[in-house]
Amino acid sequence: MIEAHGLTKRYGATVAVDNLSFEVNPGKVTGFLGPNGAGKSTTMRMILGLDTPTAGDVLIDGQHYSDLKRPLTKVGALLDAKWVHPNRSARAHLAWMAASNQLPKNRVDEVLEIVGLTEVAGKRAGTYSLGMSQRLGIAGALLGDPEILLFDEPVNGLDPEGIVWIRKFMHRLADEGRTVFVSSHLLSEMALTAEELVVIGRGRLISQSSTKQFVDQASGSSIKVRSPQLGQLQNLLNGGPISTRIEDVEDEGKVLFVDGKISTDQIGETAAANNIVLHELTLQRGSLEAAFMQMTGDSVQYHAHDQAGPVPPTEVVVAEEEKI
Repeated sequence: MIEAHGLTKRYGATVAVDNLSFEVNPGKVTGFLGPNGAGKSTTMRMILGLDTPTAGDVLIDGQHYSDLKRPLTKVGALLDAKWVHPNRSARAHLAWMAASNQLPKNRVDEVLEIVGLTEVAGKRAGTYSLGMSQRLGIAGALLGDPEILLFDEPVNGLDPEGIVWIRKFMHRLADEGRTVFVSSHLLSEMALTAEELVVIGRGRLISQSSTKQFVDQASGSSIKVRSPQLGQLQNLLNGGPISTRIEDVEDEGKVLFVDGKISTDQIGETAAANNIVLHELTLQRGSLEAAFMQMTGDSVQYHAHDQAGPVPPTEVVVAEEEKI
């Protein structure tokens, strides 16, 4: 478990992280999201003792990272895929890491096999592509078979096969009961990967919840119904905590949208009981991207502009986070 309590980091007049508190629990992949300059990288560096908090505290299973005797056996991290010395081979780099924590030498070959770098393990890391460097960084994170894993943009530079691999791999790590904390700007990928979310903006906590709760809270959900008897069905459903509306949808004609505390099963049963024919009955939930843009719109530090004028917050492109 990772516990942050009132975590604050200032650089002169700049507040990178502002009284941030959250928990990351084992058994789930927890996504760490935020716009440019939100303080995600700074927070991860403080978790690992690379930056000292100005105020507050962060604990790893009740301990500070600096108090861990063999840290690689407790925490594995990938923060910067290119930090490896360019003239050192992948195998030599991992062997050096293993020796620093008294890990068995055969573990180096095991993690190289896991990430698919066995055939290029003797090549200089400086010749690696970004995707290969990412795999080497993941191998380093796995070296001590740790209980807690931190990944900052782990799919950066990976091809589609590599992205699917790391997604499934993180799920497997969480299924083994490990704590997996992953930061990424690829929101479509996070929607497939993370069960829980910690969302920050301008260094402050915006939300900590399940991914489903975050999306539903921000963008809601509705049920789409197509039927030749929409008016009759609408009359049956209206009332109480349920609202309905009929809209003209291009290429589909009139469509009924149902909002409120009702399920697709309940609508289907109501239609069947009243001999109403259904052509479509679909739950429509907002996307993680739409929810993220809505919840963090006021926290975006840099907005893009085009010749037509300012870009609305819902269209801001989230780029790679600037390291504060």
